[in-house]
Amino acid sequence: MTLDESLKEAIKKDYRTAPITAEELVMLDYAAKLTLTPAKVCREDIDALRQAGFDDTAILQINLIASWFNYINRVADGLGVGRP
Repeated sequence: MTLDESLKEAIKKDYRTAPITAEELVMLDYAAKLTLTPAKVCREDIDALRQAGFDDTAILQINLIASWFNYINRVADGLGVGRP
């Protein structure tokens, strides 16, 4: 969460080039992989999160939040929410 509009726009445009910390980049890489190619998530992805300083609780929270947003967006899309 940020109130910095320019940071929000930079993240929306391409989080990999946004002015974020190395830890945030690793977290967003994981969330993107979980979203786009979940079957390809592997031990190395979890290890990268640990190396970035995330403990098991934080890793679980990152996973649950990304997974929940993926789930709820698919529910909404499947029901046509927000479409005419």
